[in-house]
Amino acid sequence: MKNDITIIVPVNNATGDFPELFPKAIKSIEEQAIKPEKVIIVHCDCEGITTWLKNWEQPEGLDIELLENSTGEDFCAQVNYAVENVTTKWFSILEFDDEYSKIWLKNVKKYMEHHKDVAVFLPIVVDVDHTNNFIGFTNESLWAVSFSEKLGMLDNPTLLRYQNYQLSGALINTENFLDIGGLKPSMKLTFSYEFFLRATYNDLSVMTVPKIGYRHMNMREWSLFWNYKNHPKQKLPAEEAKFWVDLAKKEYFFTEDREITFEVE
Repeated sequence: MKNDITIIVPVNNATGDFPELFPKAIKSIEEQAIKPEKVIIVHCDCEGITTWLKNWEQPEGLDIELLENSTGEDFCAQVNYAVENVTTKWFSILEFDDEYSKIWLKNVKKYMEHHKDVAVFLPIVVDVDHTNNFIGFTNESLWAVSFSEKLGMLDNPTLLRYQNYQLSGALINTENFLDIGGLKPSMKLTFSYEFFLRATYNDLSVMTVPKIGYRHMNMREWSLFWNYKNHPKQKLPAEEAKFWVDLAKKEYFFTEDREITFEVE
């Protein structure tokens, strides 16, 4: 049984462990009780990825399209480019070093049938480090009593108080995503946060499905936050973190992206 869903797998910042991690991500799609209509693997011609993917033996049972993106190799640019090629009502983002839980698409389909006004369905995410050790959960806080105005729903006031929400693994309405402008590459460290602010500001409903649906790897070598691993405090410097959070709060009123960089004075 297939669903009206496309899964986008962005391939960026691929390192030596890509041939090990990528097949596990794809396997997690194969194991779904409800298969997506299509899988789009979007990549740039770098680090030998194009050649590797062309020689990769695709699994049977999945309709897979390899989509080379020459417009930009960062995560947001990859996703935006892929979504422009999506023909299904819904899409989801699976990072190549992550995995869906086996029940995710089956469970979220049930919630789609009963919550037809929702534009984004979030999974409860299990965060692990690069050695697969458990770190914590993400998105589960929306089911805590009095955390948001409506149990399970992400709203704008809640976002202005708390920023930690994960977009990968979510089921996103394609038309709504395009209407509000997609992801903004200029946000760099807070693109998910800014997207949620913009979505809720535009009255899109965002709901967390109360089921574990996604496994997310943090701090993989050469991933987004890897550069901060060797910082003396081994974390994002406070002044830079504040800059990106404050920037998201300023920019979410606008659908257009603009070139912004953080500069240390």
